[in-house]
Amino acid sequence: MVLETISKIIKVQLPAYLKKLPLPETIGGFARLTVSEWLRLLPLLGILALLGYLTIRPFLPKKKKQRDSLINLKIQKENPKVVNEIDIEDLKSTNACYCRCWRSKTVS
Repeated sequence: MVLETISKIIKVQLPAYLKKLPLPETIGGFARLTVSEWLRLLPLLGILALLGYLTIRPFLPKKKKQRDSLINLKIQKENPKVVNEIDIEDLKSTNACYCRCWRSKTVS
């Protein structure tokens, strides 16, 4: 029953649908299509765009995966949140920068 339905769609309904589409003979004919004709072409154009994308997708550059999803790899891993308090009077320099990602290993 399922195969009969698929067969009917492919052999009867799809050709009937394609015959009714307002496909112009030239490229310039697309400019003369009305809004309702464009709406009738939309499903076909959408399927063609999807098939084109799926065809070229393996050749597109892949996104680089982030090396580590965690920023803090070593510091105080037993704590759910790392918080350090520093008294401003204890700073030896008035111009100090602290890295919050813990990867640079520098304090200036």
